[in-house]
Amino acid sequence: MDMTAHPLPGPGPAEQERLDKLDERFGGVAAERAGPQPPPEEAGDKRTHHQPLPEEAGEERAGRHEGQPVIVAVDGGGSKTDAVAVTLAGDVVRTARGPGSSPQAEGLDASVQLVDRLVREVAGGAPVARVGLYLSGLDLPREIADYRAAVSGRAWARGGLDVDNDLFALLRAGTDERDAVAVVCGTGMNAVGVRADGETVRFLAVGAISGDWGGGYGLGLEALWHAARDVDGRGPHTLLTAAVETEFGLPVAELSEQLHVGDRSHADLARLAPVVFAAAEAGDDVARALVDRQADEAVTFVRACVTRLDLAAAPVPVVLGGSIFQAGHAAMDARIAAGVAEVSPAARLVTLTRPPVEGAVLLTLERARVAENGDRSLSHSP
Repeated sequence: MDMTAHPLPGPGPAEQERLDKLDERFGGVAAERAGPQPPPEEAGDKRTHHQPLPEEAGEERAGRHEGQPVIVAVDGGGSKTDAVAVTLAGDVVRTARGPGSSPQAEGLDASVQLVDRLVREVAGGAPVARVGLYLSGLDLPREIADYRAAVSGRAWARGGLDVDNDLFALLRAGTDERDAVAVVCGTGMNAVGVRADGETVRFLAVGAISGDWGGGYGLGLEALWHAARDVDGRGPHTLLTAAVETEFGLPVAELSEQLHVGDRSHADLARLAPVVFAAAEAGDDVARALVDRQADEAVTFVRACVTRLDLAAAPVPVVLGGSIFQAGHAAMDARIAAGVAEVSPAARLVTLTRPPVEGAVLLTLERARVAENGDRSLSHSP
């Protein structure tokens, strides 16, 4: 991976002003975990609700910046896609939100069509200086190359184009340090580690066949597995059984049948993640074991990153993002903190509170500035 795939040096006064403007617009700041976490919300609903991207007075904002070049940044996941147009001074011009754009989940053509629509919507008629696309599902070099090829003919891609996994946007939203690790746990799980000399650790992240487990889908699948075994007598009784039936409004066996014959999408199982955490807090042993396993999987990603980068003794920030990590599950948070302290004693956990699209904006602004100063090689960085 090229050095341009990593966060550039930390913000000076101008960059910090841009960051402050973005925070005013999007809300939230990245806060390092220091001491006990705040009490969790009611156990019945642990879903994270981010501040929506601002839409008020969008045309008025656009009018104030009419004719100015913009950069466009896109952060796309499995459930939603955020796009932002920003002037080179860091002023937000327009924002838009669409459904998920992961090419793994939606297919390349559908993803490109959605991203193209969002980029054109937020750019309006402004000249586009650079576009940064950070999407989940871009895990392999060939996937990144295919996506770049699919969009490179668009008019908005001519000024400069960055295409990479959304983990880099999440990482940049949480830290500007160049030795760092990010772990995301939303619908699925993934991680990335970077080192100041340009070395990068990535994971294949294509499911069970590449050793992956966890996230909302993984937890949901396990919840249904245990519920099915409770119902037919092969496994212990668990509160998950009644919870699964309540969530979907039908018996466990019928849910399994619908999934088997294709009447229901397997992706729906991610709805069961809050159910698992609620059952764990109610004292269910099966659910507690799943929550412990989820925490341990996060620690495993951190250990792999810092070991492969030879950063186990370094004071690296570990950015945790995604709906599962950001929902405030105290038992899981404590287990992750204890596990990371064992594998990387000097590391510090950072809970992401900014929308990851802010990281995409910062990365794209940084590269547009470098290109503007004469390094045109960034215009074609992988």
